[in-house]
Amino acid sequence: MKIVRDDIRNIAIIAHVDHGKTTLVDEMLKQGGVFRKNQQVADRVMDSNDLERERGITILSKNTAVHYEGVKINIVDTPGHADFSGEVERVLKMVSGVLLLVDSFEGPMPQTRFVLKKALELDLKVIIVVNKTDRPDARCAEVVDETLELLLELDASDEQLDSPIIFASGRDGTATTDWQVPGQDLRPLFEAILNHIPAPEGDPDAPLQLLISTIDYNDYVGRIGVGRIERGSIHAGQMAIRCAYGSSFTSPAARLGGLYEFDGLKRVSCESARVGDIVAVSGFDELFIGDTICDPAMADPLPFVKIDEPTVSMTFCVNDSPFAGTEGQYVTSRHLRARLMKEMQTDVSLRVEDTETTDAFRVSGRGELHLSILIETMRRQGYEFQVTKPVVLYKDIDGEKCEPIERVVCDVPTEYSGVVIEKLGRRRGTLLTMHGQDRMRLEFLIPSRGLFGYRSEFLTDTHGEGVMSAVFETYEPVKGDIPTRLSGSLVAFEAGEATSYALFYAQDRGELFIEPGTKVYSGMIVGRNSRPGDIDVNVCKKKHMTNSRNSAAAEEALKITGVRIPTLEEALEFIDDDELVEITPKSIRMRKRVLNAEMRKKLESRKKQG
Repeated sequence: MKIVRDDIRNIAIIAHVDHGKTTLVDEMLKQGGVFRKNQQVADRVMDSNDLERERGITILSKNTAVHYEGVKINIVDTPGHADFSGEVERVLKMVSGVLLLVDSFEGPMPQTRFVLKKALELDLKVIIVVNKTDRPDARCAEVVDETLELLLELDASDEQLDSPIIFASGRDGTATTDWQVPGQDLRPLFEAILNHIPAPEGDPDAPLQLLISTIDYNDYVGRIGVGRIERGSIHAGQMAIRCAYGSSFTSPAARLGGLYEFDGLKRVSCESARVGDIVAVSGFDELFIGDTICDPAMADPLPFVKIDEPTVSMTFCVNDSPFAGTEGQYVTSRHLRARLMKEMQTDVSLRVEDTETTDAFRVSGRGELHLSILIETMRRQGYEFQVTKPVVLYKDIDGEKCEPIERVVCDVPTEYSGVVIEKLGRRRGTLLTMHGQDRMRLEFLIPSRGLFGYRSEFLTDTHGEGVMSAVFETYEPVKGDIPTRLSGSLVAFEAGEATSYALFYAQDRGELFIEPGTKVYSGMIVGRNSRPGDIDVNVCKKKHMTNSRNSAAAEEALKITGVRIPTLEEALEFIDDDELVEITPKSIRMRKRVLNAEMRKKLESRKKQG
């Protein structure tokens, strides 16, 4: 018999990067009694990953739960960046409604649009939360209008258009239904969740169905699957089978090792759970996202959400530079392959393929950020490898070659809007809308490859004051040629240690990427040439001593200005087709694929001859 679980609500929070989502969850946890009154709590407790705290973005979805007036509210914190859309799409399957969080000044942004579209497609209930109402530049009324316009654009139903609107300040921990009347606490938000988000329904006596939406790993119990019980009940230690996602495979019956529920930020062991509960289970050697755990008497897999295809790819290969193996712990192709395959098991948006050679793997993801986060994570774990320039993945649609198109929103001071429009126009961007006074909000549709290498240029053009965000929109016929990097590279001519004397004279040729004392090898990129074409430079040259007074002090007096050591993202943006980024736990270097200068010249002349 079907029952309604009035004691539970399952919600996800969706928002653009940096709209205060994780901060609001922190306050909900505090006011939901998860922390003691006197307990010291780290900011952004939901961002448990180092990279997330550093970059201020949520990469992996997290589960937590708070209690309010006898109702358990399961909260799933979703990534706000479209590159992690695989995470977003899966976790929406666990919930009955979403809190749509928008900044009181910035309004709805591209990622908000992307995730909201997915939520509306799944017919989830929506509560609009205008956050950061304490901002001095808040424009609450206009932001509400913009959000409702977005809902209309995305074909929301009448019921979804009639969503409740809450005005909140995550930092102050307050919420109100009228933005002109200050809130006291988050009670109005909790009330809206209880009254508007439907309680889960189902038959607790029917055969078990549990859809796995996320995977965790623990050294003691192995793979742990997290998901919502769609039907039936589950008990610790009971027998169950696994129905594999996307195939007809059904595993032999196995005994469930552990059964856990979420309470605050902790995973707590429990004896049983029933329909509507979000739980974690262990006991299966193999358990993957999209699998359904069923009663042995009835194998009945659930349909899983369709995950969008990857749009960007790059090749990960074994490091073969002269410095190979000196800084990394895991350096072989076996290590690299095992790590990438492990990542693919928990990241449904990632695709890893073998190539013609055994020491290189083609890795495809949802965008540059998606892949650069993977690279940075592996680097911190002790891996050493090389990657190629990112390339877009084309699709054949009705016999026509199509490429991924992105929706880009740029928020820039008015005086810099002209240069941004000109640069993106040159990269085949189409300006859709433009509004604002002191700051302009520009919206474009542009091929993904038009954005490669543009982000650092954008920051330079807007003097660091511009904000740009992009999200995949659709596939369209290929737009034609897009101008690539105009400047060449400064390439080290010989191996050794860079000297102040040599770098002082090399800086006239362009921008330097290394400092004096940096060890270099022949073929390593040490700077950006201010003109087209590459130049071989000797950065290890020492000043010849003519007498005792020409000491090291004279060399130190040489002023070297404007050295810019590239970050991982800047290196990936900078490299050309014939270049690689060498990644180790200690260094990020750029190099030519062919290290020998003579060989490069021969290949270049051969290419010109056709």
